Amino acid sequence: MEEFFSEIRKYNFWDENIPNLGYYRTDYVEKIYSFSGNRLVKVLVGQRRTGKSYVLRQLLNKLTQNNVNKINTLYINREYTDFDFLKTYKDLDKFVKFYKKELKVKGKIYLFIDEIQNIEAWEYFINSYSQDFTQEYEIYISGSNSKMLSGELSTLLSGRYIEFEIFPFSYTEYCGILQKDNSKQSFVDYMESGGLPELFHLQNEETKRNYVSAVKDTVFLRDIIQRYSIKEPKLLEDVFVYLVNNAANMVSITNIVKYFKSLQRNTTYDTISAYIGYLEDAFLVHKSERYNIKGKDTISGNAKYYINDMAYKNYLYTGFGYGIGYKLENIVYLILKRAGYKVYTGVTNYKEVDFVALKDDNVLYVQATYLLVDENTINREYSPLEQIADNYEKVVVSLDDGAFPQKNGIKHIQMWNFRP
Repeated sequence: MEEFFSEIRKYNFWDENIPNLGYYRTDYVEKIYSFSGNRLVKVLVGQRRTGKSYVLRQLLNKLTQNNVNKINTLYINREYTDFDFLKTYKDLDKFVKFYKKELKVKGKIYLFIDEIQNIEAWEYFINSYSQDFTQEYEIYISGSNSKMLSGELSTLLSGRYIEFEIFPFSYTEYCGILQKDNSKQSFVDYMESGGLPELFHLQNEETKRNYVSAVKDTVFLRDIIQRYSIKEPKLLEDVFVYLVNNAANMVSITNIVKYFKSLQRNTTYDTISAYIGYLEDAFLVHKSERYNIKGKDTISGNAKYYINDMAYKNYLYTGFGYGIGYKLENIVYLILKRAGYKVYTGVTNYKEVDFVALKDDNVLYVQATYLLVDENTINREYSPLEQIADNYEKVVVSLDDGAFPQKNGIKHIQMWNFRP
């Protein structure tokens, strides 16, 4: 272990040089930090290349700034080749014990393990260390699959973990990184680019396109094709393309099967359903189920899908018709998810409400539209919200240059000012 240990010092905070912390993601760091100081396992999930590693390091740094001894922290990133020797949970166990002995660690230990799913049977390690009554550990882990805590581990850790989903950079973070003012033009620039972190360091469109393609390919290969032994990777990508170009539209798996069959591509309902599930598990797309506003329950069948970042549409699949209104709707969905809401597509009296957002005991209804250009458009967007009888907040967001006054208790908010 000694030869490996010397190689990984540079990733940790024990010495004077602090590893790269990147752009400080205040909302995530502060929220997760508020749950520190206990034995709950903190689990960061989200698509690859969205900054989970930076958030973990920023959390580690915040802890050390608040009187946690640097020696009592251990950072491991299983994505880096220097950590390839950690193949199984037994290797991980031996390494942690060596670290404790080598640095003569005393007291509570903070473990940060990035992309932990790359360690075989890692769940046995987490279950054991989170319950160890002879040594106090606080554990932070990250992974790139939403099912990493399903099955046995979920049962073992029932009630003893908390999960945080990490998204690509928000519009607010975009303005912070590029030092842009909050304005309509800044928002349009964000909408026509995306929030994948490395995009902000690339100078031309071709390089950005290659980067986004590489991110997509990595997620496909590492988190779907290899994980599930996909036999038709081309069909998997075509399903993704279909969902990207139908984002914010109501779709059904049956219609997707019919679409491929019309192109002489034979497939089945079960295959398409499984592939969409894999794309969801890898956080490339998100499903918004229909929600009966009057009955307060979900409706099975057709659903909407939203992509995890507009970069996939803007740089990879630009040849399809896709109005600005659909892009706005996709971004509003992501804003609501980042804010911690469970998000659904509302149904009331045969009219659709773009979003029913639920958090704790709060409900927020949102309509997203490009421009409120005339009376017909205003009536179309406000009417579904006016039919809702309860007193929860109702909002219409758009890209209009001016803000409209309240209409029957419904607020209008310009898109770049929307902060639920």
